[in-house]
Amino acid sequence: MTNTNDPLGWHGTTILCVRRDGQVAMAGDGQVSMGATVVKNNARKVRRIAGGRVLAGFAGATADAFTLLERLEAKLERFPDQLERACVELAKDWRTDRYLRRLEALLAVADANRSLLLTGNGDVLEPEDSIIGIGSGGNYALAAARGLMTVEGITAEEIARRSMKIAADICVYTNGNFVLETL
Repeated sequence: MTNTNDPLGWHGTTILCVRRDGQVAMAGDGQVSMGATVVKNNARKVRRIAGGRVLAGFAGATADAFTLLERLEAKLERFPDQLERACVELAKDWRTDRYLRRLEALLAVADANRSLLLTGNGDVLEPEDSIIGIGSGGNYALAAARGLMTVEGITAEEIARRSMKIAADICVYTNGNFVLETL
């Protein structure tokens, strides 16, 4: 994700979440760029939270995303097994809290039942096709995943893996070093 307010030009991430046949897969690339320079190849932008029951991926400012992930975990402790409610509560805080409102990140989260996209605008969105793509290569991965959903017999994990490869081949801010988690 490109942060237009960042004078250093930190950007780049591809996060993809795919749900199919009772399986959810979330993948994220490992590249961190500063301008035209690759600073790190193995960042971990997809994590398991809430005791491993929830997958979370982030795009945007890393410290901001970690702050939001910590807040989401706290909401999930307060509302166990209620991902949507925890996300709505986080979105309310994110939008109204003076400190949180300045955070620049997007979160893709999923549990066994739902996949949600959270934004700093107060949005908690559940895509109708069960696919979420965020970050600089997110639209490439999203388009590839939508195309692959028409192929019979491949799993959510395989769709995520193939789609991330396509995104990495197109987006210069996405590399082929993926972290992939499934539920």
